[in-house]
Parts: sequence; structure tokens; C-alpha cells
Amino acid sequence: MVSHRWHKRLAWVRGSLTGEDQELSPYTAIMTDSEKQDLKKPKKKVEVCGYPLSIFFIVVNEFCERFSYYGMRAVLVLYFRYFLKWDDDMATSIYHTFVALCYLTPILGAIVADSWLGKFKTIVYLSIVYTIGQAVMAVSAIHDITDTDGDGTPNNMTLHVVLSMVGLLLIALGTGGIKPCVAAFGGDQFEDHQEKQRSTFFSIFYLSINAGSLLSTIITPILRGQECGIRSQQKCYSLAFGVPAALMVVALLVFIVGSSMYTKAAPKGNIMLEVCKCIGFALKNRFRHRSKQHPKREHWMDWANEKYDKLLIAQIKMVLKVLFLYIPLPMFWALFDQQGSRWTLQATTMDGNFGALIIQPDQMQTVNPILILVLVPIVDSAVYPLIKKCGLNFTPLKRMTVGMLLAGLAFVAAALVQIEIDKTLPTFPSKSQSQVKFLNLGGNPVDITVGTETMHVGAFQATVDYTTYDTASIKVSVASISETVYLQKGARETLLIDPANKTMDLIDDITKKPEEGNNAIRFVNGMDSVLNVSTSKTDYGAVWPYTASNYSQIPEGKTTFTIKNDAGDTCEFTMTLGFGSSFTVLIPSTFKWDQNCTSTIEPIMDIKPNTFHMAWQIPQYFLMTTGEVVFSVTGLEFSYSQAPSNMKSVLQAGWLFTVAVGNIIVLIVAEAAQLPDQWAEYILFASLLVAVCIIFAVMAYFYTYVDPSEIEAQFNKDGTEEEKKQEKDSIPMKKKDSIEHHDEDIKQTKI
Repeated sequence: MVSHRWHKRLAWVRGSLTGEDQELSPYTAIMTDSEKQDLKKPKKKVEVCGYPLSIFFIVVNEFCERFSYYGMRAVLVLYFRYFLKWDDDMATSIYHTFVALCYLTPILGAIVADSWLGKFKTIVYLSIVYTIGQAVMAVSAIHDITDTDGDGTPNNMTLHVVLSMVGLLLIALGTGGIKPCVAAFGGDQFEDHQEKQRSTFFSIFYLSINAGSLLSTIITPILRGQECGIRSQQKCYSLAFGVPAALMVVALLVFIVGSSMYTKAAPKGNIMLEVCKCIGFALKNRFRHRSKQHPKREHWMDWANEKYDKLLIAQIKMVLKVLFLYIPLPMFWALFDQQGSRWTLQATTMDGNFGALIIQPDQMQTVNPILILVLVPIVDSAVYPLIKKCGLNFTPLKRMTVGMLLAGLAFVAAALVQIEIDKTLPTFPSKSQSQVKFLNLGGNPVDITVGTETMHVGAFQATVDYTTYDTASIKVSVASISETVYLQKGARETLLIDPANKTMDLIDDITKKPEEGNNAIRFVNGMDSVLNVSTSKTDYGAVWPYTASNYSQIPEGKTTFTIKNDAGDTCEFTMTLGFGSSFTVLIPSTFKWDQNCTSTIEPIMDIKPNTFHMAWQIPQYFLMTTGEVVFSVTGLEFSYSQAPSNMKSVLQAGWLFTVAVGNIIVLIVAEAAQLPDQWAEYILFASLLVAVCIIFAVMAYFYTYVDPSEIEAQFNKDGTEEEKKQEKDSIPMKKKDSIEHHDEDIKQTKI
């Protein structure tokens, strides 16, 4: 979640574009007083404790909308990975494509609101689109729609993919479209004399954003962890998406209920369109006069002098100067937004047992907003003042440079964590190799000979680890048994050896870590009768003598398995499981149906549980969040201070565009780099950010800070002197022009 300031000068937050009055509705900065008075007022303005009652509807709307967005986004990458069965790279790419769209569509939303529909109608119409998108996402996650055979896996995955892509497209259009409108609409509810109340409103508004995102990031992973379904019980992604969809319905209804109380400003036009037209004319005019016979001008924007006001051109020059500094910034966002993708996937291979709490992989994202709430006031009230007292000139651009370096260090920390995780992961066979584990079903120890190698295996035991073979077959000898066993390339298998019956049978093992931190458990029946094994949620079915059941995914914690035979005898066997392990549970021939029935059951570990703790991710989250506080908040304030009064929306669009480009960089690198190790990709991103940071530091060194108000005042002063001179020369003409312009203003207001 993007950082939030606790004062009104912060213009942008992750969910909205906010700020002071001129910032909230940028075009109002160039309105005449008569135009400002032309705002459509409600018939009766109801106030509570000095605040317009309408703002309470807006705050509740924002809380619900942010809950909806961040709740859906928290589980999105795991939905791609485990429901749609995409690999890590594909899941990461689509996730960041979606985030990029969410930060591109605000430009469209601002233009529609300012030039056509107005803020209120834009919020309502796009919220309807948003709500439909959330509902479509919830439907796409119902596996029973196409699970005709009841095995828990959709049979028509294409339908689910299409529904989810349509849903995400609608959500991106909805959430992005209302970003620049909601906070600005809230600011419009206050009168000019209510500056203090407006400032308090934005503090409450920021709080609602933080509360919505924090709560949803905690709650929706819990909902995802539930099991639901008609034919089979699976992870409940439909519930995890359905609750955010319901909150979006609430957000829309609450906002509409307050309709009669709102102050609704009529659309006045969008300054971004005017800026684009001016830049386009300058480029076109410069190209038209590219021959040497035309004298050069001081700045290429000066080629717009023939058509546009000099003040507007000067303001655009200031904006372009800041936008030029934005060029390196997307690399920061490329790293920052991987908290919801790569870092979440990293957490799935870690131990989330915090004692009293079991943390889901997607819940680790809550560390960011929690640290935001802690670090922002500390940095503002302690760190910056201390640096100032030390006599250091810690300028905004220097702060941003430090923030980028901290983000790079966060990815170095993530790489170190990944290296430690990799040490705990099993080594699976390559495509040209096979791996075999030998399991002795007999009641006596045996010596197993494979080629020149001999392994001693105890009664009802298995070899400690898998043995890797490069050959297509192996010759196995046990006592008087000798067989040639043919192996599958790229597979793990267990050879069941029954000395009493003189048989050898190969069974397939899993060749990857169990997904979502679950545990893959199967049973081997070493008895001469059929057994039935089940849990409260899983039925293994009949396990025939000297064979193995299929794997079932069992969640972390205590699980009781009920073992039955055809005679009605029952035994309950309990296992305490961690995250990501795999066990083959052997029910030996010596098994007895009595009170001590579990004493002879042998759980054989095939894949170790995750042993590297999720707490080791906290340092990388701390570094990233500290970098965010220093980079994002400072960058927003720097842009605010360097932007002309009526151009702040242009820089808002530019800032959001850097976030979109950053996410596009991630999907390009994820698809193009194809690095074999994840830690290497982390180092690659960290290296790219450090390189970009150096470039940014050089650009910042040559940047000259300006005061836009002084420059604007100079132009206004020059314009006033020129008007006085014209008034002396031709008073009648001046009066005529004034009347004509006044009529034109009235026409524009009506339009």
C-alpha cells in the first residue's frame, strides 16, 4: 500500500488522488469567481458538528471500496497460481498487467469526470462497472461450475480464465476510473471557510483507506483458506472474491443514498487535455519550421507562442521539468509492487507458524500497512528533524534517492532469504534423471542391492532419501528376489518391496512441493485385507493390500485419520503437520485393531516441511516500507511544490503512470529473463534499481528548484501592466471586449 501523510498536502494515495482545493479539482484553479459560484448546490445542506453530513457517506464508500480492491488483490496471485494452475512467471505477469491497468485508467476517469459526466456520475457509473467486475471474479472462482467429475479441478479451465480476465478488466476500469474522483468529490463538499474541516476530512479519508486495506489483507486470506464446494471441498477463492464484491455493492449503495446531500460541481473541462493540445501544437509548429531560415527559440515549447498564452506555456515548462525527473521512477515501483506477487509466492515455501497465530502466505502483505502506520510519524517527527539538526541538507530529491537504495536493499534481503529457502527444498530429478526410494513392507530388515550399491533397510522402513539414477532401468536384488525395474525419466518413485510375497511394485511420488503450504499425505496398506481411510473432509476410499492410495492435500495442524476394515473395526491416527511436507504412511502387517493400534503405524517423510520461518521476511518488508515512506511521500510533496497551481492533476497522472510502467517492467523481466533461480532474479532487480538510482542522483544534482507561484506572479504582473497600457490607448474598445468575454463566460458556464 502506498504511503499516506497525515496532513492535507499529500496529494496522492494508493486508492485516490487527494489534496488541497486547487489540487482536488485542478481546473477550478483557473476558474473565474462567477464560475466557482456556479457549482450545483444541494437544496438543503445538513451539517453534523460543523461537517457536511455528505462526507460520512463518502468516507464509508471509500472504506468499502478499498476493502474490496485490496481484499481481492491480496489473494489474486495465489488464485492464478493454484486455481488457474499457471506457473509462477505467468501468475506474476498477469498480476502486474492488472496493476498496471489500474494505474493507467485514472487518466481516463479524470478526463471523463472533468469534461463530460462530472465527478458524481463518473463515480456512480464506474462503480457499477467495478461491482460487476468483482461479481464476475467471484463467479470465475467457483470450481463446481465446470467440475463435472467432482475431483475438485475444473474441467473447462478456459471458461474460468475468460471470466477472470473479463472481471479484472472491469475492475481495472472501475477502480482506476474513480481514483481521481472520490477524494476530489469529498473536497467539493466544503465551503471556502471550512479549511480546518476539510483538512480533518482528508485525515479521516486516509484513515479509511488504511483501515480498509489493512483489514481486507487480513480477512480475505482467511476466507481463502476455508474450504467450500458442492461436489468437492476446495480452497474457497469464490468466498475470498465474493466478500469484496459484496463490500463494493455496499460502497455503491451508500454513495447513492447520500446523493441529495452532495455538492455536485458541473464539469468544467480537463486541464490535461489542454496541456496535451499545447504540447502537440508546439511539436507540430516546430516540425513545420525546422529549416535553418527560422530562428531558434529558447525552449521548444516556445513554438506554441502563436496560439497559446505565455503563462500556460511557462506552466507546462515547469511540469515537463518535473516529468523528466519521473523517467527513472518506474524502476522503484517495479520492485515495490512485487510484494503482492513474488514475495507472496516466496512465503508459500516458508513456515507460517507464529505460535498462537498461523499466518497465511498472503497475510504477510499486512506487514507493509502496519509498518506504514508506525514509520510515517516516526520519520516525520523524529528522523527528519534530527537530520536537520545535524546540519545536513537532506533535500527531497536526496530523500528519494535514499528511498530507491533502500528498496534495492530490500530485494537483496529477499535474495538472501530465497537462498536459505532453497537449501531446505528437495532436489527433484531433471528430465534425464529418475529418483527412487525403497520401502520394505516386510517385518525383518533387508539388504537391497542395486548394481554395486547395497542399502540396509529396517523392517517397515524406507531409505532415508531418494537415490538418483541416470539409466532407464535398474536391477534390484533382495534376498532371493531379483528384478529389473524400469524407471520414468523426470519422475520420483517408491519401490514397494514385499519379501514375504516376493513382489516389487513401483508407485509414483510427487515431484514438487505441495501447493499453498498444504501437506501431501498418502497411505500404503501392508496388510492382506482392504482398508478404508478418511478424515473429516477427505475420503481416500479403499486401499487394497500391498498398494498405495492417492495423495490428498491436508492443511497445517492436527489431522485425525480414521482407518476402517470391512469388519467394522476402527482406528484413529493423528498427525501434526507443518507446511509443505509429504508423507507416505505405512500401515504394516503387524497392525492390530486395539487401543494401541497407532503404535505400529509408520509415517515416512518423502518431502520435509517448510523450516525457514516467515518472520525472516520482515527485514525485507521493513526496508521496502522505509524506502516507500522516504521515496513516495517525499516524491509526492516534491511534485506538489514544483507544480503550477492549475497543473497538479497533470503531475498526478504522471505519477500514476510511473506506477503503471513499473508493473509493465516486472512482467517483461519475468517473461524475458528466464533465470533458473529466484534469488538471481531478485539480485537482477536490485542491480537494475541501483543503476537507475545512480542515473536519478545525477539528474537530481543538476535540477534547479523553482517556486511556481513566483513565476506565475511575474507573468500576472506583466499581463496587468500590459492591460493598463491598452486601457489608456483604447477605453471604448476595452469595454466592448469585456462585455463580449463576459457573455462568452456565461455560455461556457451553461455548457
